[in-house]
Amino acid sequence: MTMRIAIAGAGNVGRSIAQELIGNGHQVMLIERQPRQLRPERVPEAEWVLADACEVSSLEEADVAACDVVVAATGDDKANLVCSLLAKTEFAVGRVVARVNRAENEWLFTEQWGVDVAVSKPRLMAALVEEAVTVGDLVRIMTFRQGEANLVEITLPTTAPYVGQPVRAVPMPRDSALVAILRGKRVLVPTPDDPLEAGDELIFVCTAEVEDAVRAVVLGSARELG
Repeated sequence: MTMRIAIAGAGNVGRSIAQELIGNGHQVMLIERQPRQLRPERVPEAEWVLADACEVSSLEEADVAACDVVVAATGDDKANLVCSLLAKTEFAVGRVVARVNRAENEWLFTEQWGVDVAVSKPRLMAALVEEAVTVGDLVRIMTFRQGEANLVEITLPTTAPYVGQPVRAVPMPRDSALVAILRGKRVLVPTPDDPLEAGDELIFVCTAEVEDAVRAVVLGSARELG
């Protein structure tokens, strides 16, 4: 499905997101308030708008209400919060994704501010570090605020109870789903017959309440209780 997506902030982060989304076939509008950052030649396939994404009139003129998603990707947390709140409350945008620049501000990026998904680079970096050094534990990668669901990762140790068994053998807790298996350089969409291997990185979406249950099932109850 092709989506229309508005991205507030046309710096390196905003442009990178725009290029990725355009490459996936979506329509992208970049909103930038600094004239020096307005460089359409960097992402010529995008629609470029010189405007302040914190102003209702600017967002109205850009027809943000017609967008399926708004991404608040500026380098200013205050601007990202205001943009998110306006997108959700004034223009009823279905999905709002916000960039968190300073880790100490992450607690603000909730549905009360119109944020559906908050992306914190420090959190992602920490998760990647933990992922690299931690086998046999659950690492929370991202939180989907509105649904109170998390994207989590578990790297299977050789002692995991379902190593060598097919995906269908794993009794997944309620409100959880295995969405991907990372094996070496491959990304696998799991099917019931796919066998699990030691070293696999399993990516789940689950609610916070069942994270412990997912960990216990995948790694074994003995480890969870120990």
